Amino acid sequence: MYERKELYDFFMERTSELTEDWYNKMDHNNLHGVYASNDEEVIGRLKQQNYQFHLLFCRLFLEKDEDFGALFENWLGELGSDIEHLLTPIYEIIEQFFRVEDQYLELIEKFYAESEGDTANEEVNYWSREITKRLGEIVIRFVRENALQTELKLNAHKETILKLSCPVIPLMRHSALLPVIGDIDETRAKVILQHTLDECTKKKFDHLFIDLSGVATLDKIAVDELKELIGALKLIGVVCTLSGVRPKVAQAVVEHGFEFDTVHVERVLSTAIETKFTTV
Repeated sequence: MYERKELYDFFMERTSELTEDWYNKMDHNNLHGVYASNDEEVIGRLKQQNYQFHLLFCRLFLEKDEDFGALFENWLGELGSDIEHLLTPIYEIIEQFFRVEDQYLELIEKFYAESEGDTANEEVNYWSREITKRLGEIVIRFVRENALQTELKLNAHKETILKLSCPVIPLMRHSALLPVIGDIDETRAKVILQHTLDECTKKKFDHLFIDLSGVATLDKIAVDELKELIGALKLIGVVCTLSGVRPKVAQAVVEHGFEFDTVHVERVLSTAIETKFTTV
């Protein structure tokens, strides 16, 4: 078996040097995101992430093949969810992995140049292949993790936008208005349901006006979610008034089993609000 412990010690003695050399030779002016930052805290965290990588990657010279990839699971998870890296073009991050690969290949050459032995060239070739192979595996794992975290981030943004599209607006006397505008698909319907319940509970509303004048039609999924919303609100003590129900919407809700006798209905929102506050 080729040198392992000696190589491990050789690289471990140079981990800090590898990080500083990697950062100092980086072309910051032509890079973006985390690599172009002037924030000392961001720079310090970037160097620490790189240093932690070296501590793990040096285990290449000790670990069995089946154990090596698992070492990077936590490191890749932290890097993939790091906001600064999420704001950095992925091709630039991959480029930095290749720069690190070059560092290791150069050090392998240096290690065997300083040693004696008839198998030096063979060993250089072996470890060069191992380094390239393992770096490639890590890059693939990172790309997967980055894609996952990017998708989670986008979904969170979408949910925030959906919440903003269904505001629960306080009125008076513990009443609020939920104006619903546009098409309602399954995802949006679920966000409206949860967001409305949360707002009514948090702000202790006891009456909610649901205005549908901005909705052209409803499918079965949207009708089911509307029924579920009104039923859930009733359970937490919130009375609902529907207004602005268009003919097509009325037809759709009846066809899909919505019973209007379970909720008060007014033709227009102004009448609904006037009725509420003039009778209290």
